[in-house]
Amino acid sequence: MRISDVLRHKGVEVVTVSPSTPVRDLLRILAQHNIGAAVVSSDRMSIEGIVSERDIVRRLVDGTGILDQPVATIMTTDVHTCSPSATVDELMQLMTERRVRHVPVVVDGRLAGLVSIGDVVKTRIGELEFEREQLANYIAHAG
Repeated sequence: MRISDVLRHKGVEVVTVSPSTPVRDLLRILAQHNIGAAVVSSDRMSIEGIVSERDIVRRLVDGTGILDQPVATIMTTDVHTCSPSATVDELMQLMTERRVRHVPVVVDGRLAGLVSIGDVVKTRIGELEFEREQLANYIAHAG
């Protein structure tokens, strides 16, 4: 299955925040949308970084003053992306090797979606259930 299929089922809406957004506001945005990460973008098309709950937690060790700092101070700037033509297996490998849970999807240098580890797991479980059903039908009708 391709990432374009995953996006077709889940949608292409991506929550973005500007680099100047205070971390405190980012927390509200993540909670409001029930998500674990947001893409950092000044124009909602380019990717300047990505920021997740993990980034926030790791910086809270330094104190709650980080909540008033801009997202740019805690965001990850080395963002791993994929194209819609990538396979779910390729994305699983990328997520495992790079230890990332959110991968922006890019088309012609522009943000086109976001796939999370949850999306990948859900897709893979669906594929396995389909295969199981096909095997059960084959066995039931064989012979």
